Amino acid sequence: MGMRGGRSRGRRGGRDKAEELDPLPGTPVQWGRLFGYLRPYTGRMIIAVIALAIYTGVNLLFPLLISDIIGIVIQQQDYDRLNTLTLQLALLFLVQAGFSFVQNFQLTYVGEKVVFDLRTRLFNHLQTLSFDFFAARPVGELLSRISNDVNSVRTLLTNSIVDALSQVVTLVGALILMFVFNPSLMVFILILIPLLFGAAFLFSRPLSSLSTKVQDDLAEATNIATESLGGIRIVKSFTREPYEISRYFGKMTQMFGSTIRLSLWRAGFGSLMSFLGFGTIAAILWFSGREVIAGRLTFNSVILILIYGINVAGSLGGLANLYRNYRETVGATKRVFQILDSEPTIKDAPDAKALGTVEGRIAFEDVSFSYDGRMTVLEDVSLEIEAGEIVALVGPSGAGKSTMFNLIPRFYDPTKGAMKIDGQDLRSVTQQSLRSQIGIVPQETALFSGSIRENIMYGRLDASESDLIAAATAANAHEFIMELPEKYETLVGERGIKLSGGQRQRVAIARAILKNPRVLLLDEATSSLDNESEELVQDALNNLMQNRTTVIIAHRLSTIKIAHRICVLEHGKITELGTHAELMALNGLYAKLYNMQFREDEEAQLLAGNGNGVGISGGIGVGAGK
Repeated sequence: MGMRGGRSRGRRGGRDKAEELDPLPGTPVQWGRLFGYLRPYTGRMIIAVIALAIYTGVNLLFPLLISDIIGIVIQQQDYDRLNTLTLQLALLFLVQAGFSFVQNFQLTYVGEKVVFDLRTRLFNHLQTLSFDFFAARPVGELLSRISNDVNSVRTLLTNSIVDALSQVVTLVGALILMFVFNPSLMVFILILIPLLFGAAFLFSRPLSSLSTKVQDDLAEATNIATESLGGIRIVKSFTREPYEISRYFGKMTQMFGSTIRLSLWRAGFGSLMSFLGFGTIAAILWFSGREVIAGRLTFNSVILILIYGINVAGSLGGLANLYRNYRETVGATKRVFQILDSEPTIKDAPDAKALGTVEGRIAFEDVSFSYDGRMTVLEDVSLEIEAGEIVALVGPSGAGKSTMFNLIPRFYDPTKGAMKIDGQDLRSVTQQSLRSQIGIVPQETALFSGSIRENIMYGRLDASESDLIAAATAANAHEFIMELPEKYETLVGERGIKLSGGQRQRVAIARAILKNPRVLLLDEATSSLDNESEELVQDALNNLMQNRTTVIIAHRLSTIKIAHRICVLEHGKITELGTHAELMALNGLYAKLYNMQFREDEEAQLLAGNGNGVGISGGIGVGAGK
């Protein structure tokens, strides 16, 4: 319907709004809110942490057994004792493997539930947001937030937190055990720790912005793919496959560059941590060697300290990497919350009442409207439409036709003035009760990828089989549906691509008939059809419009003729209003547009008569602009 123009304008004028979703570098992560998503699974997280603690504790016992085994082999040469210690070591491995399984399963379960909760909450919240939110943000970008960013949050909440606990327990345990064997060595290691963390902090700071850039590039690439594949009919009809490939390739190239820069920093960070970790082990060896030479450490103790030193170095490196991962995922976390914090601009008033069955009187009372607060799209528009009346909106592109459409179902609120139905201000009734009495048949029919039955039943989910068939029959759709192999169970494909334009329109009209609305909005519903399809669709529309208040964005003469009144818009104002005969007598804009279309229709008929088979469709309402 006429919201196409609103969407494009929203994107151009609303891109700044979209950019508000990008996280500010100084914005702190809301840890309390993040942990709130773990609260329902506290029991499982506790089990995972306990399993982790046992796993880590067992891991700290290995060096003691290994040291004993080495001592027995070298010094005592006791086979029985060697066999016993080796069996104990194997049993410890078995215990560790068991608790590792428990920990991993619980974390996986919690992680998947967090993803489930976040994605469903995001989707549910998006359903509540107003039309202008989606007009300013590409669908592909939102899909990227639901998929990629939510996965990042899951990793941060489950794996990263538990891994951090594991590394801390290992680090503290190893340091304590090293202190038991040699207190001065632990003090020496404590001096090295700040150096590692300082280097990790400084080196990882650029990772946050680089990771955010990669995620943004991915979101934009996803949006290009979504738009291109969703509009594949247009792409192929204009032979724009190379252009779409180039567009996607360009964005993926940009993303590749961002990813390579991120990879360079990751590789540099990993190399630095590896050097510092092995450097720590070398420092421990140097210090331990001095202690052995001085006679304060035995060979067994050196082996033991070396193994614990490796644990310390590994834990420090692991914590540094976790901090790097945190810096990379923090942007995704903020973006998820910023979408969840977005509020609908169109809200029900606290005292809003359900709208009862209406007669369908619509009133624009001194309505002005602006999308961006700067450029006025409608200015002081006043129009009363009687119940059951058919009013056609005509005018050049950008005149304000689509905006008037969008105000009737309250997709937007007027900047000034009031919209009323049966004398009730639309802001005083609930949106659900208002829209339940309005049917919309757009120019570009929006069908879902399910079956024909599902698409028609969308108008009333609890409709009976007889109601379904009656609606399809009234829409001149039943006959062609029954000729299909699967009849009503036929899958229509993405956006109805398996059906012709006329068939899609008739399915959409059947859906509107099944809804049985009191108010009907038709957006150039026959403008892109051939003559045969137009006749069938127009007949279906005539059935649909009976005893309903109907507002039409007019395009073809056949649409104009059925209107009781014609409203002519120019530069956001109503300049002419009346019947066809009255407006022709005025000899104003309407007469000019009508005569222009009349001449084009004559030319089309002449060309068709000459056998060229070329049809030219003129336009009273050329384009569905504002």
